[in-house]
Amino acid sequence: MSQRTFSIIKPDAVGKGHTAAILADIAAAGFKIVAIKRISISKAQAEGFYAVHAARPFFAGLTEFMSSGPIFPMVLEKENAIADLRKLMGATDPAKAEAGTIRKKYAESIGENAIHGSDAEDTAAFEIGYFFAGIELK
Repeated sequence: MSQRTFSIIKPDAVGKGHTAAILADIAAAGFKIVAIKRISISKAQAEGFYAVHAARPFFAGLTEFMSSGPIFPMVLEKENAIADLRKLMGATDPAKAEAGTIRKKYAESIGENAIHGSDAEDTAAFEIGYFFAGIELK
């Protein structure tokens, strides 16, 4: 049974021109792109998206970074989408990511790590709804 997950190509990867290569990696891994758009978000919108991390020391830097340039939020679908995307992304720290993962290939640091992916079904549901209206998700 297919599952949906949410992902964002982050401002660092977009700014360095890695969007097409990351999308190619996602497609090669068997994901169907259900919805995608290129947008820029405000710091306040980033704070709403990452509200679960509001008390964490990295929150201000994360929301500043995520609002620093264009991003590509997307809804992806395949069997085991959440777990498979997490594996494809690689470790949060690109220095610890496995060879061939998106973060190993395109990220430079824990803070600028190229891609976001939902970590659970409830998170995916919230994140999809934050960026996409039902009419966008055929």
